[in-house]
Amino acid sequence: MPSTVERVFTSRQETRRYYDKISDFYDALSEHSEGPVKRAGVEMLAPKPAERILELGCGTGHCVCDLAGATGSLGLVLGVDLSERMLARSRAVVEERGLSDRVRFACCDGLRLPCRAAAFDAVFMSFTLELFDTPEIPLVLRECRRVLKPGGRIVVVGMSKEGPDGLLIEVYEWTHRHFPNFVDCRPIFVRRALEEAGFAIVRKRIVDMWVPVEIAEGVP
Repeated sequence: MPSTVERVFTSRQETRRYYDKISDFYDALSEHSEGPVKRAGVEMLAPKPAERILELGCGTGHCVCDLAGATGSLGLVLGVDLSERMLARSRAVVEERGLSDRVRFACCDGLRLPCRAAAFDAVFMSFTLELFDTPEIPLVLRECRRVLKPGGRIVVVGMSKEGPDGLLIEVYEWTHRHFPNFVDCRPIFVRRALEEAGFAIVRKRIVDMWVPVEIAEGVP
């Protein structure tokens, strides 16, 4: 199993433009494959009534709604994303489900969260950490630790380099290297990244999408 994680070759501006462009049909492209895995991540997080939860990279808002439904009217979910158009989709989904009173949104970079320290009971991230360049991953997770309350928890869902190599992974990483504007992310070591950022792993599982996906829960 190779230990090297590929770099990310797209700039933040290119990433923002890409997700702005695909926001209207992102669900048609990805929700069928990603949706069940994201829901498994939410189940692992096990949101509780009245909790305050941050979702980093909230995309089109489906997990935001699941989190807000679980935390109830006394809870609060903050969804952050780099793309304004993805956030617009999130807002529409939240309004349609009647959850606007318990959800807030912010357009920002995960490296600089607009939140005070120890503001959240939990952080949730799905198919987002692997969008950051390799040297940035510990910085993002450091921000997540900063905004977590003592006793808080984080769940990360991400494409994984754990498990046996296969032709599909090799082709995917080759495409990422040579056509980064088409394939903007790559598999990473989720559990290892959390541990290196100072989180203790509570539980972890690997599920098969079309690539292996790690779902890991950590505590500071």
